[in-house]
Amino acid sequence: MNEIKPGVISCQQYGVTSKRPRPLLYSGFRLGPQLPAVYNSGSISMYEFAVTPAVTQIRRRGVEISEVTADSLGAELELEPGDRVMRVNGRPVRDYLDFRFQAAGETDLVVDIRKRSGEDWELNIERDEAEAFGLSFEQIVPRQCANECLFCFCKGNPETARPSLFVRDEDVRLSFLYGNYTTLTSITEDEMHRVIEQRLSPQYVSVHATDLEVRAYLLGVDQQRADITQKMQRMLDAGIEIHAQVVLCPEINDSEILRRTIYDLAKLHPRVRSVAIVPLGLTRYLNDERLTPITPEFCRRTISEVSIIQTDLRAQLGTTFAFLGDEIYLRAGRPVPSRKHYGDYPQIEDGIGMVRSFANEFESLLRRLARRPLRNPERLHGTIMTGSIFAPVLRQQVERMNRRCGTRLQVVAVANEYFGGDVCVAGLLTGGDFIAARDRVRGEFAIIPRAALKSDEPVMLDGMRFEEMQKQFSVPLHAFDLSSLTLALESDSMDADQGAYGMSSARPVRGQHTFAPSSF
Repeated sequence: MNEIKPGVISCQQYGVTSKRPRPLLYSGFRLGPQLPAVYNSGSISMYEFAVTPAVTQIRRRGVEISEVTADSLGAELELEPGDRVMRVNGRPVRDYLDFRFQAAGETDLVVDIRKRSGEDWELNIERDEAEAFGLSFEQIVPRQCANECLFCFCKGNPETARPSLFVRDEDVRLSFLYGNYTTLTSITEDEMHRVIEQRLSPQYVSVHATDLEVRAYLLGVDQQRADITQKMQRMLDAGIEIHAQVVLCPEINDSEILRRTIYDLAKLHPRVRSVAIVPLGLTRYLNDERLTPITPEFCRRTISEVSIIQTDLRAQLGTTFAFLGDEIYLRAGRPVPSRKHYGDYPQIEDGIGMVRSFANEFESLLRRLARRPLRNPERLHGTIMTGSIFAPVLRQQVERMNRRCGTRLQVVAVANEYFGGDVCVAGLLTGGDFIAARDRVRGEFAIIPRAALKSDEPVMLDGMRFEEMQKQFSVPLHAFDLSSLTLALESDSMDADQGAYGMSSARPVRGQHTFAPSSF
């Protein structure tokens, strides 16, 4: 499932919060603020990226300029929004990654431009190596997935969900940029060459099982396509780092299959850096009889089995390597591991270590408030709404703050009626879910998780706009993450300017069917 925006959602990751874009390796331009709708052109000049067997998007050649910064090199060259960069030094440009790679470090460039008027220009450019073009480009249209995964969350969407939630991405470019997981089942030679040549590292790979029969069954493909051993090895030999993922499906890829998968991948460490083990997520619309729901007992058994493997791998590799998703600990009623367990949090955007990170951040907030007490804590009387699985964790922290600081905050667990099933996390709550729980709001304001909104506009998963939802509440409604809540607390007012619609400017982090460390 993929939100077409600069922070995307993958059908492999089961999440609705987005990953922070990676720092660009090459200077000279920046990403546009939003991704456009899928472009369909009637132009004769076409090309196909990632052809069979995946569903393709047919697009015009080149990459379109969406914005030109005033007084920049691009403005000096009389480039305009709507112009298309066709080639750099004779090499075709397919998207902004190509432009970034081909222009990086070059001081003498020949750039072919197709003006929006249809006129073709050839620009001979001399520039300083560090001189930026000042260009923003259209965003990448995702290459789509050809698998038929049993557990694909796109199959679990209501018909009324936003259209972008039905897009299944399988794109190595987005894996590099945003940490989207791909299965590599249909990666083309062109894509493989590009990953290696342009150093699109790390890559995030949904392995699910190293047992070929099991992997093929889970992905809905034949065993030949399911076998990515040589593809992974080729990337690893070229120095491409890989983070792996297992979506854990009871009675299919758990227990002995999971143990084998972990140890098979551990043999490839440190080039395979880590493995995220995240639970299957079922909605009322995804009711395939081959899938068994996750239960607390299953989670407890999985923790017991995997903890033995983790201890062994820490002794062998010096790292936990195989990490269980936070949701598994919460469903099991077990405490999440310590900070040391997670090392440098290699899979935090996949729901690994987010609860621990949140607890640490909240503890830091309490220490700051102890040093600089709130001036009017009694004014902070309101309700924080969140998903039912995280509510006990958040409630415990909020009650500590109430006792120490004199605030009057309460936490309300909101049931997810939109998706139903076992969906219980903050990032998948909708406008209708929050409205259904509004009668439980107490105090002078209400807060919802920033992660429940799109990263680039205030829209919920059911299409409801945030401002429309605000009108349904009798008290002011804010969308905060922990950073913006901290600012509001330290200003002693929920009326503090937290950006448009009461939201922090910080983007939420992509999570696997879970919440971000700085979200509720």
